[in-house]
Amino acid sequence: MNYTLLADLVGLDKIINSDPVAITFFIGYMAMLASAVFFFVERSSVDGKWKLSLLVSGLITGIAAVHYYYMRDFYLQTGTSPTAFRYVDWTLTVPLMCVEFYLLTKPFGAKGSTLLKLILASILMLVTGYIGETSGLDSNIMWGIISTLGYLYIVYEVFAGDIAKLASSSNSAALGRAMFLLKIFITLGWSIYPLGYMVLPGNLLSGMFEVSSIDLFYNLADAINKIGFGLVVYSVAVAESNKK
Repeated sequence: MNYTLLADLVGLDKIINSDPVAITFFIGYMAMLASAVFFFVERSSVDGKWKLSLLVSGLITGIAAVHYYYMRDFYLQTGTSPTAFRYVDWTLTVPLMCVEFYLLTKPFGAKGSTLLKLILASILMLVTGYIGETSGLDSNIMWGIISTLGYLYIVYEVFAGDIAKLASSSNSAALGRAMFLLKIFITLGWSIYPLGYMVLPGNLLSGMFEVSSIDLFYNLADAINKIGFGLVVYSVAVAESNKK
């Protein structure tokens, strides 16, 4: 029996035997892939200025689907968390989610400088988070604090910064509803990531629950946040296109 077939059988056995983490990797892969196809297909149904927004939504879920395919195999073969794969995924998709904030508000006057600040904040959040997870117990709290500062800046922009001001002055009911939902994603949906970081050994919430279950929460949060984020963008694109 060749190695690929053996790996597939081992993976199937884990999923059949109800390994919750394995199941969420599989569901995450399929859900992200289906969402990417949906966003790419639906580009033809919206006005030209919203096509790029749906393209980015498709890229976010498409990139995530590829990474979830490899993360699933890594987990099934090693039984350990695919930390490096996950951070590569986040480093590509989270800045793209920040691009979505810019694209949503660009028709109402968003500037390139706002986009640059959001991307830099997201990269700071992710790079320092990865260093904290992989550098050892002595420094993970310090790197976690720096990472959280990047996250808090994004929260500030959405709630009180340029993005928030443009959304409130747009006179678009669809954009107003979308920003309300995106604020929920940013504060509640994204909060699972710093919480997961803080339960690592030696960190502030260490011992609150098993570190082995972090992937379960991350997988569910990724699916909800990335697909939900794209659907919110899609709703604005359709609503604004229908005005014409």
